[in-house]
Amino acid sequence: MMFSRRREGGRHARDNSQRRARAERYDEPAVEPDPEVPGVGPYDVADAPDGVQRLDLGSLKIPAVDGVEVRVQANPEGVVQQVVLVHGENALQLGVFAAPRSEGIWDEVRAEIRQSLFDDGVAAEEVDGEYGPELRARVRTPDGLTDLRFVGIDGPRWMVRGVYQGGAAADPASAGPLLDCLHGLVVDRGQEAKPVREPLPLRLPKELAAQAQQGQAQADAAPAEVDEASPPVNGAGPSQPPRRRPSPRPRRT
Repeated sequence: MMFSRRREGGRHARDNSQRRARAERYDEPAVEPDPEVPGVGPYDVADAPDGVQRLDLGSLKIPAVDGVEVRVQANPEGVVQQVVLVHGENALQLGVFAAPRSEGIWDEVRAEIRQSLFDDGVAAEEVDGEYGPELRARVRTPDGLTDLRFVGIDGPRWMVRGVYQGGAAADPASAGPLLDCLHGLVVDRGQEAKPVREPLPLRLPKELAAQAQQGQAQADAAPAEVDEASPPVNGAGPSQPPRRRPSPRPRRT
């Protein structure tokens, strides 16, 4: 198994259990999965398949999937602050965080997200998904009620958190190409020690960073315009799910 116990309750664990049961029924030796051959991602960079075109954002490398638009919010220095994948009316916001070597953190993070939603008057349902336990909730935004689905995957010293918005939040089968992106995602954790839950650094490729700096320079030189539209509540928009990330509690990995 590539990941820690977070996948034990998911699709791969069920497949392995069926294989063992079939082997016992026919008195055959149980066939264990090859630990050196990962299934679907997110992959650690050491296990990532070759020959795949990916957008390199530093700690996250996002596979190119037809029909999926990668929307990246970055500052003028090229430091990425938000990554959202969009396909039709569906969106998947991605984040990657440091985790300890000995255990995963999705259980703890999920519980705190659920409590944060509850404190805001939002009920969250825990369900079993492909990667194990997920959270589903319905929140109110300026555009009306919006479904959200929180997914967490524990890897070796990292955790990927995805937040689905749109139809894919209520119906995982409709995620389509967005799920393909998650399956092909690669995490480059690096070797340096980091506090647990600290976001891993994301940066634009050099060419895109140069374009961003040029665009910022042009914007600074242009006359200021007043936007009379009210900003979205809590940063919620069609491609930006509400941020309800629990506050990090520094621990060294």
